[in-house]
Amino acid sequence: MERRDRSLKALNELIYLNSLDDNERAQGLIRWVEKYLTEHTINEFDLELKDLKQLSELFYKNIVFLKEHKESARQELIKMNKVKSYLSNS
Repeated sequence: MERRDRSLKALNELIYLNSLDDNERAQGLIRWVEKYLTEHTINEFDLELKDLKQLSELFYKNIVFLKEHKESARQELIKMNKVKSYLSNS
């Protein structure tokens, strides 16, 4: 029962993280992975089929989100470096 409760809690937290703005979501996903997947694997989750499907959809959606967030952060860093370079040359 403890494993099931932990699994449901993890799923509910992932659902909640999905509703946050981009920066909070990215940071929350990092904390979620550290909390639920550092000591245990995803294979140890004890969920019903519908919950497993929802978890897999959220995993896919969040992987895509993190890739896009990483790219936008990279682009923002490039812009900031250009402005910094321009200001130091002025």
